Amino acid sequence: MSATVTFVVQSVTSFLATCGFGIIYNIPRKPLIHGGLIGMIAWLIYFFGYQWNGNDFAATFAASFVIALLSQVFARLFKNPVIVYSVSGIIPLVPGGLTYTVMKQAVGDQYNLALHLAGKALILSGAIAMGLIFAEVVYQIFKRNYRKVQARSDRSMTVRK
Repeated sequence: MSATVTFVVQSVTSFLATCGFGIIYNIPRKPLIHGGLIGMIAWLIYFFGYQWNGNDFAATFAASFVIALLSQVFARLFKNPVIVYSVSGIIPLVPGGLTYTVMKQAVGDQYNLALHLAGKALILSGAIAMGLIFAEVVYQIFKRNYRKVQARSDRSMTVRK
């Protein structure tokens, strides 16, 4: 499969999957499309990050970081809660298939493999949480510094008058 076809297939399927979960969560139409775009972008970051270095923790962290930043931006632009975008955006990254494999191995008495895979699922879930938290912290720092700069410029404008 060529790289272009892979890119298109990955983009379309991640967009549709994200929108599908958005429909299940009763997200309104306009944020649904935006959430789908966020999920698609995040999945592409994960997919190409994993292809590039083979580290799924770093790829998951980077993708969830971008999800949180884009969710903040879209929430401010379209005046919706951040969670509408972030919850639907993380759906492609959630290690649900891996968790299913953990349960399948545990039921099949393969406890060592199940524990190994459970640890991996836990680490990937932690990467998602860390990406979301770090992006929120970065956004709050940016917002605080932006307000300080804006207050200084307002004071300097008042003094000039």
